[in-house]
Amino acid sequence: AAYMARYIAKNLVAAGYARRCLVQLAYAIGVAEPVSLLIETYGTGTVPDEKLEAMVRGTFKLTPRGIIDSLDLRRPIYRQTAAYGHFGRAEPDFNWERVDQAQKLALFSA
Repeated sequence: AAYMARYIAKNLVAAGYARRCLVQLAYAIGVAEPVSLLIETYGTGTVPDEKLEAMVRGTFKLTPRGIIDSLDLRRPIYRQTAAYGHFGRAEPDFNWERVDQAQKLALFSA
């Protein structure tokens, strides 16, 4: 879920909806969809955080299966994450660092 939260936040910022963004996802055992989705833009958002939450739910697959498939997490890439961290690196295999959904998100404001 941390990878997906990072991916969502980066795409929201890249789409111009905020300069800073925190995404929190909470799950319960036996429930595929997140029981909670929180987006906090720290006052830098161009639309209300609640609207961003609705956009995210309509754009991203937030089930565990959806996260695995969207970020292609079944590949053996975790040795690369063992040193220097998981986030903020421009490794081509770190799909959670892509901003490929920014254009799709930007269509919501059009």
